[in-house]
Amino acid sequence: MPAEPTERWAMVTGASSGIGRATATRLGKLGWNVAIHHRQSATLAEEVAGLVEQFGRKAKVFQADLGDADAVHTLVERAWSDVGPLGAWVHCAGVDLLTTPEARWPAEKKLELALRVDLMGTFLACRDVGDRMRRQGNGVIVTIGWDQVATGMDGDSGQIFAAVKGGVTAFSRSLAKSLAPEVRVLCVAPGWIKTAWGDGASSAWQRRAAEEALLKRWGLPEDVANTIGFVLSDDASFLTGQTINVNGGVVTT
Repeated sequence: MPAEPTERWAMVTGASSGIGRATATRLGKLGWNVAIHHRQSATLAEEVAGLVEQFGRKAKVFQADLGDADAVHTLVERAWSDVGPLGAWVHCAGVDLLTTPEARWPAEKKLELALRVDLMGTFLACRDVGDRMRRQGNGVIVTIGWDQVATGMDGDSGQIFAAVKGGVTAFSRSLAKSLAPEVRVLCVAPGWIKTAWGDGASSAWQRRAAEEALLKRWGLPEDVANTIGFVLSDDASFLTGQTINVNGGVVTT
């Protein structure tokens, strides 16, 4: 019988900020020990570890560049050797093409980066993790998609994210078929979530984000984290191969 969450570890990639930070904190509150991944934000990752430990749970920080295939495999190997078999892998890591210097790159260069980190990183990590979980007989993998994959969005960023997150979404469905029944795989697809970009978005974007949602507000990282906490729980034990939109009711079809 699988161990209870209080005995198990979950890895959250991209956990130093945004949705990853909120997810790691939420899982600690729900009784998970949390492995916290970051690429270059060690101080922020240690802060998240402290938040998890405030709930009486264990936390361990891991560093890796998930745009590097060798680093991806090394991260998975280190996670299993350092903290033992993982019960959950939540792959939040992704590039920020909106608030970083990369926002000024040409579209082709931004696409190459997003494909390498968001799609290839997800693909390699989750396949490796999935094989290990299937051998141990249990586990849940959560990937992060995008709710507007189904409808598209104008502009370079819309085209890039649709292409990359569309790949993540389709891959997640196929991985669920490959790993069932031992391992569940879910894709959580956020809508307008107020992370770093949302905090500084123009008034026009502020209005658009609120008006497109039936609930008439931005989503928060905690809204996504709460959904992830649910899909990792036994209450969601009959869910796999699904894409779950967390978008306040935006019509996507």
